[in-house]
Amino acid sequence: MRWPDEIRDAAAAAPPATDIDDSEVDGAVALIDAMTTEDRTQFRDEYRTVLEELISAKTEHRKPQRVGAAPESASGQVVDLMAALNASVEQARATRGESGERATGHEMPQPKKTAAAKKTTEKKIPTRKTRKVG
Repeated sequence: MRWPDEIRDAAAAAPPATDIDDSEVDGAVALIDAMTTEDRTQFRDEYRTVLEELISAKTEHRKPQRVGAAPESASGQVVDLMAALNASVEQARATRGESGERATGHEMPQPKKTAAAKKTTEKKIPTRKTRKVG
């Protein structure tokens, strides 16, 4: 149940009228024709197939089989990521013709220590003391 002020006129929700050219209609029809295909064998409703299997399994009181599920990895190998990274880096160096030695660089000059700047003292503003009443 709605109050009269909550009800809006349906005409207010209608889209505004627009003028359409014949060329726009021809372009829309051409687009629809280009996207339409008569060969419906390439389309399959996987959701419906899985749903029908689930329904039949439940009516027969059995566990449904996993249709279309990704195959699980049977190897169970744990990959050492650091070893794989190091092997990849070494392989990249070998293809570039680099040696396995680290690059040498120039010694960086150490900055000179200077006297520490004096700290300025800030003026402290006295706080106002409050008295308890009562």
